[in-house]
Amino acid sequence: MSHAPSATGGDRASLDAQTRDPDARWLVTVMNTAFLALLAGSLLRYLLKHPQSPRLPWVVGLSITLAALQLAGHWLGGRRADRPRLGEQRQGRLQLVLLGSVVACWVVIVLLAPSFAWCAVPLIYTGLRSLPIRAAVALVAVLCALVMIAEWRLADSVDPHLFLLPPTVAVLATTVFIYMRRQADRLAATQRREGTLAERQRLSMEIHDTLAQSLSSQQMLLQAAERTWDSDPEAARGHIRTAESIAERSLAEARRFVHDLAPADLAEGGGLDEALGTLAVRESTGSLQVRFHRDGTPVPLPDRVQSALLRIAQGALANVREHAGATTAALTLSHLDDQVVLDIADDGRGFEPSDTRADARAGDRAGDRGHGLPAMRARVRQLGGTLTVESAPGEGTFLSAAIPLERA
Repeated sequence: MSHAPSATGGDRASLDAQTRDPDARWLVTVMNTAFLALLAGSLLRYLLKHPQSPRLPWVVGLSITLAALQLAGHWLGGRRADRPRLGEQRQGRLQLVLLGSVVACWVVIVLLAPSFAWCAVPLIYTGLRSLPIRAAVALVAVLCALVMIAEWRLADSVDPHLFLLPPTVAVLATTVFIYMRRQADRLAATQRREGTLAERQRLSMEIHDTLAQSLSSQQMLLQAAERTWDSDPEAARGHIRTAESIAERSLAEARRFVHDLAPADLAEGGGLDEALGTLAVRESTGSLQVRFHRDGTPVPLPDRVQSALLRIAQGALANVREHAGATTAALTLSHLDDQVVLDIADDGRGFEPSDTRADARAGDRAGDRGHGLPAMRARVRQLGGTLTVESAPGEGTFLSAAIPLERA
């Protein structure tokens, strides 16, 4: 899955109860409530000060429209959080359309009634959170300019604060938001690197303390047996029996070691559902939100099926993170009657699946990590399943791994 930045955005609330970010959802709710409260306050002020204005019907109508659009956007964000399926792309575009409609209605109502200007504060947050940085900064600049114009129209005299306060607040808010997002991205990258180094160190210590030590002991025993084979056959046979016993224990240790190399998320005993939920939380950053959803009634899955699907999800998300430029990705695990299906969708730049060179590049980029499409196909094929990739330039990518349970 290789793609690049898309201008899509949307509500960043997490998805399933296991992967939901309560703070993010709480903040979104607060911002929506603040917008509606400011909208209601501005409308009440206009009704009290301009009860006979010919613009009153327009102001009331636009206020109702703004409230409805804001609530629709909040509802759509919640629906995306609860049902991240094939409609993720369509819902993302719809949410951007709703954001644009809210901004357009707000611009019109501010031109009619400047007292609605400060409804821009929650809109600034929504734009920063939903749009790519450049588009968000441009939106903030437009909103800030309109706030200054509205405040100037309301003022009885020229006040320098009218032209200094709004841009200063907007610049501070935008700078802090961008800084926090980049810090979150750096922290996530650092944690991934530290986790990789810690796992490598653990593996090297495990190999040294188990297989390497036992192989060294076997070598010494066999050398001793060779030296005493002619002079003391009984002692030589004793050395060989000891080496055989050590080899047997080493084989058991190697099997345990291989078993422990199964994905750590599965080794904790929570099953594939919990492992995918944990993966979604771990891969979510300030610039990429990963969501997990489960369909159907969970059934016990063979260890190799769970391991393969988790590795596919890890590889797909690694490609999304490193190459897609996506803002959202969704993992959906469907338990069907005769098969289990893992879907991974993102809103990145996409590619042309029929281009075999893109497939090859996906494998080349992955190197030894097994993140490429060829490696994913190999994993699924070993279990008698199929891997389907749907993508187009600029349209994101949808990957589906289906494994028949009877065959597995």
